[in-house]
Amino acid sequence: MGRTVAVIGGGYGGSAVAKALDSEADVVLIDPRDAFVNAAGSLRALVQPDWADNIFFSFDTLLTRGTVIRDRAVSVDPGGVTLASGRRVAADYLVLATGSGYAYPAKPDADSTGEALNDLRRTHKELLGAERILIVGAGPVGLELAGEIKEVWPHKHVTIVDPAERLLPAFRPEMRQDLHRQLDELGVRLRLGTGLTAPPTTEPGQAGTFTVTTTGGDEVTADIWFRAHGVHVNSGYLADGRLTTRTPQGQVPVTETLNVHGHERVYAIGDITDVAEDKRAGYAMKHAEVVAQNIIAQLHGEQPTAVHRPSPDPMILLPLGPRGGVGQLPTPDGPAVLPATAVAEYKGADLFTGRFAELFGTV
Repeated sequence: MGRTVAVIGGGYGGSAVAKALDSEADVVLIDPRDAFVNAAGSLRALVQPDWADNIFFSFDTLLTRGTVIRDRAVSVDPGGVTLASGRRVAADYLVLATGSGYAYPAKPDADSTGEALNDLRRTHKELLGAERILIVGAGPVGLELAGEIKEVWPHKHVTIVDPAERLLPAFRPEMRQDLHRQLDELGVRLRLGTGLTAPPTTEPGQAGTFTVTTTGGDEVTADIWFRAHGVHVNSGYLADGRLTTRTPQGQVPVTETLNVHGHERVYAIGDITDVAEDKRAGYAMKHAEVVAQNIIAQLHGEQPTAVHRPSPDPMILLPLGPRGGVGQLPTPDGPAVLPATAVAEYKGADLFTGRFAELFGTV
């Protein structure tokens, strides 16, 4: 049996599993981008363009033995990957790690670092001159964007609109109370339980004054808006069914060892899996550890025994700028709510920049 592992996707899970297997196998990492993007920092990169370089880590420094191919998978079967260029990569093990897409600026659109930085700088200029900002979507991304904007421009008026009646309903009431308190202190205006009768007349991220009407009949006037909803799973390359049948959500059915059902040497990790848990970078990196252990066991002729069991309690670290935010982490005694200082220490202060500098060997 050969030792080639093709990892499709160089996001949080894919980069981690490629690095973990680099000394054990012949790793081929496939990604259309020229760098890993720490999307956790994208919103700060928007409001602080001088800091934006910190979210990109060149794939050149990730692997010492393995290869990185800058291309896009268009089809996968148990024996390998076919790429957009027409190239075929044969593999003994496959790891599907293509993640999910999200509206810009939470995830950059461009595949090249230079273009992505130009996009962020251009949108920053549009935002700079806008006094009234509308964010459509009150999930973690919309809330975090509001916090980053208020950190840099406390005087700007930020309104968040969402048809949901409550913020983060799956989390502890005391965490949600603290979130409301901090948003009030920042002066962020929440319009919950109401949608828009029609989208704004301008494109997201482009300055231009407009007025929208909520389903409740109120008018909101703003100078720029951002979309903060609408995740889609990046699994189009599996549409031909040569490897597996996707769920109606476009996800891949996996076992507790994170094998794709019916395949001993094909794994999936991160947002693309049908694991019943929130789709977060932290979980993708936990999946990567499980899969790396299982592939290493198989390379040594042993049975893969590492499993991933979703936590019964949801977790979140939601910064509101570098100093504020709320969090909830699982503990043996049930979920623990974190104060803003702990959220800042764990995540908000550097948005995991240090952790990825370590992974990519750039410290």
